[in-house]
Amino acid sequence: MIRIGGFLIGIGFTVVVLWSFAVGAYNFATEEKVGAAEYEFHKEPKDVSFAHDGAFGKWDKAQLQRGYQVYKEVCAACHSLKFVAFRDLADLGYNEDEVKALAAEWTVPGIDQDTGEAITRPGTPIDYFPSPYPNDIAAAAGNNNAIPPDLSLMTKARPNGTAYLYSLLTGYGEPSEELKAKYPDFSTPPGLSFNEYFPNLNLAMAQPIVIDDQVSYADGTSATVDQMAKDVTAFLTWTAEPSLVDRKQTGWPVLGFLLFATILAYFSKKQIWSAVKPKKAK
Repeated sequence: MIRIGGFLIGIGFTVVVLWSFAVGAYNFATEEKVGAAEYEFHKEPKDVSFAHDGAFGKWDKAQLQRGYQVYKEVCAACHSLKFVAFRDLADLGYNEDEVKALAAEWTVPGIDQDTGEAITRPGTPIDYFPSPYPNDIAAAAGNNNAIPPDLSLMTKARPNGTAYLYSLLTGYGEPSEELKAKYPDFSTPPGLSFNEYFPNLNLAMAQPIVIDDQVSYADGTSATVDQMAKDVTAFLTWTAEPSLVDRKQTGWPVLGFLLFATILAYFSKKQIWSAVKPKKAK
């Protein structure tokens, strides 16, 4: 009797789960979508290419150095890179003395060895990039109550993150006439900026890269808005996954070894079983 009761309960539970799933799937497929500007006018990221794209991609170190310069002069006022150490800049093509000099340009928190009090000091290669704010409260107070996110892993934290970040940086503007006509009530509140690549179209970050030559590149590259956006996007792709190119380059020898091992295993099998004759069917 207990077994029968348990079986019936299990059957009942299964029927309820299947019924709920079927009803939910039907409602999802048939319900009328509520119209909203952010659903209709939010754009997918632009189609953009970088030197590190593809199976044979490589870092463009000159671009990464320019991207670091854009981050330092434009983005670092609001956004941190808490998972990146100054010594990591050696991967961008800087030598040891240059890394030391670049680190010393930053001010990082420290401790006075004599008094034990908190102080600030020039950075060293072993330090990590400092936060521009002492805490989240100060960050929110200085940014219209929105805390600027850390950028260390930003391109990994968003779908199609590299293209998304580039599109976001170059996507500021005004709502289109079509949007205004279809959604007369849509507006960009004070303190926010319209960007068609941001999910809800309005975001708290003001346009960071505004005009050409906002940064003066040391290598003489023309610093257009588009170029600066691409350079800092490439740099932040590197901060999110410094081993990206190495991983790709390692993959090809691994695939070659697996192919060779497969062929070797096939011929070994043929050699081992060559003396065994299959039985004839009677």
